[in-house]
Amino acid sequence: VQLQASGGGLVQPGGSLTLSCQASGGTFNNYNMGWFRQAPGQEREFVAAIPWNGGRTLYHDSMRGRATITRDNAKKTVFLQMNSLKPEDTAVYYCAADQNAARTIVSVTWLSYDYWGQGTLVTVSS
Repeated sequence: VQLQASGGGLVQPGGSLTLSCQASGGTFNNYNMGWFRQAPGQEREFVAAIPWNGGRTLYHDSMRGRATITRDNAKKTVFLQMNSLKPEDTAVYYCAADQNAARTIVSVTWLSYDYWGQGTLVTVSS
């Protein structure tokens, strides 16, 4: 499966942004999906994940209450809506697909994900 992330940009602190990840090829319904981010000089960090059926989602503690991950299997797209953005949210955001849809709980570990998009830059600054 190929993944194309989009929706990044410059936003002021306190603002909102919705990222999209369009999948092509493969069977989207077979993949758990995740969002990760990486700031300059930092390690890749888990942001949010959603199982193939849109069930129980998981969020990094820093994003809980400020982010919502959803998916539209018919459109082969996963979304990450982020609110109340902070400068420390500045990073390149990546979407990823985990082909092990048998996981009962989505993984928060980037090593579990098999396919990655190219990333979209989110800059939170005034």
